[in-house]
Amino acid sequence: MQDYDLFVIGAGSGGVRCARIAAQNGARVGIAERRHWGGTCVNLGCVPKKLMVYAAETGRMIEDAPAFGWDVQRPSSFDWYGFLAAKDREIERLNGIYVSMLEKAGIDLYTGDARLLDANTLEIGPSVLAPEAPVQRIRARKIVLAPGSTPVRLDIPGAELAITSDELFHLPERPQRVAIIGGGYIGVEFAGILAGMGSQVDLFYRQPLPLRGFDEEVRTHLRELIDLHGITQHPGTSPVRLEDIGGGRAVRLVMDDGASYEVDAVIMATGRRAAVDSLGLDAAGVAVEKGHVVAGVDGRTNVPSIYAIGDVRDQYNLTPTAIAEGHMLAEQLFNPQGRTWSFETLPKAVFFSSPVGVVGMSEEEAAKTHDLAIYTSRFTPMRQTLPKRAGKILMKLVVDRHSDVVLGAHMVGPDAPEITQMLAIAVTAKLTKKQLDQTVALHPSTAEEFVTMRTPTRLVDRH
Repeated sequence: MQDYDLFVIGAGSGGVRCARIAAQNGARVGIAERRHWGGTCVNLGCVPKKLMVYAAETGRMIEDAPAFGWDVQRPSSFDWYGFLAAKDREIERLNGIYVSMLEKAGIDLYTGDARLLDANTLEIGPSVLAPEAPVQRIRARKIVLAPGSTPVRLDIPGAELAITSDELFHLPERPQRVAIIGGGYIGVEFAGILAGMGSQVDLFYRQPLPLRGFDEEVRTHLRELIDLHGITQHPGTSPVRLEDIGGGRAVRLVMDDGASYEVDAVIMATGRRAAVDSLGLDAAGVAVEKGHVVAGVDGRTNVPSIYAIGDVRDQYNLTPTAIAEGHMLAEQLFNPQGRTWSFETLPKAVFFSSPVGVVGMSEEEAAKTHDLAIYTSRFTPMRQTLPKRAGKILMKLVVDRHSDVVLGAHMVGPDAPEITQMLAIAVTAKLTKKQLDQTVALHPSTAEEFVTMRTPTRLVDRH
């Protein structure tokens, strides 16, 4: 039986960071992974999705090229198989980097399913990655749960006929006709990706607008842009069943309004849940609430020796927050430095064809406690003028009317995620609108609009 100062279950972004920082601070560390070294982000999330976004963007750039003098035509088809092969080679390279980083840090790696036996003991057995792995028993003074999350399907008849984002990354062929259920991050992003690659896309969501929880003005603007990208939206609708047609070669999607759609694939982008089923939480007495592990701000569960970070807590569910949680926890346990990150001003991005970037409060959130000055700007970016590509940028600042502090910044349009990352510094530092106004514009650029909006679009009283 091996003994460790710290053992991490799950080698995703948060687990890897926690293990590495702990080892750098002198702890003896082990880590177990059942499926993918690097976790969801590297293998079935952020990285392959962003590569797909680039692939879809490239097609639009080729389409626009003649307007800039290039004698080219957009290819008539997209090489799905060739792209997936290139994507898989990059993912394999990144897997190797993650394994190498852990090994160089002196961490013991275990491939298999890990489950708790008690507060300080766990067992590692066979898994998808290691079906022949022997059962091993481990003891550790501290255990970190970082298994991530897994996509969920709706509980409707025929749900097994749908795929999730996990399967989409490995489809042998690109579906020509596709129905996407869900108007959140994943649904909106894959709608843009597949439409950009040439698929006919129908996007279904229950809300009147996509991206529930985002600023209402952003949501309204995005709905207009989704239409411009050739995606057919079906707001306020929910599926009631899926039917196999054509011997598994096609699916009929039946909606609650009675309409039905025959497509090559149905993608359920209907949320994720914490991957807790095989962790043995009951054996260790770890508290679970609504399917996720209950943990405090410091990551501590109700069991003093067991901690939880990342999606298993179902709080932020983003790669950078899991990394920050893992880093802070490792230092908290082995070398306290008081390091913190500002989760209140967490920047977020939706990598649609016209991407969304936001940081801080939405207008609706801020209006609950602040009197506001709202600054907005809509314009056609210079890059779209020659090819006459439709679709305007939206840029928005939410400002406290009395303190002049910028409470939130929102953008929909090209380069929004990159610009938002820098704006997050200003919002986190609680800079004022006056300080933004004092910043000299970088011209010509899109980002300069954020420091040249002088007159409020409207004033909003708290309510």
